[in-house]
Amino acid sequence: MKIQLHLIILFIFSIFINSCGQKESTESTTAVENNLISSKDSHTAFNDNYAHIVYFWFKDPTNEEDKQLFEKSLRTFLDSSLYAKTQFIGTPPVATREVVDDSFTYNLVLSFDSAKDQQAYQDEAAHKKFIEECAHLWEKVIVYDATSIR
Repeated sequence: MKIQLHLIILFIFSIFINSCGQKESTESTTAVENNLISSKDSHTAFNDNYAHIVYFWFKDPTNEEDKQLFEKSLRTFLDSSLYAKTQFIGTPPVATREVVDDSFTYNLVLSFDSAKDQQAYQDEAAHKKFIEECAHLWEKVIVYDATSIR
């Protein structure tokens, strides 16, 4: 099941990257781009050089105070990041198909210009502060990083 989940995630991500990379101005591409607008005021398009996808499983996924702390700390960190281009913070919809994993509490999708920028993001003081403030909330974190196959 774990391998299937990884393959499904990679498949969905490849569709996502392909949708963002199309040159035509279609409604679906516009919708994807609009959903990926940074939480900052800039309108940065998804950077398909390097993607960083993170899944968080909370110890107590129903605790609203934990969720508020996590979201505030994460947004503070991302708003100050010099390297993360686009930002998507999400929660799982209720799964309607067996292949959909809705067991996680939060999902984060970021893009970067390069692996070097992603490493610099990892080393930012604000990133370390976010981990310090919130690590006690989660029981598991899984990261999927990918570079474009262009």
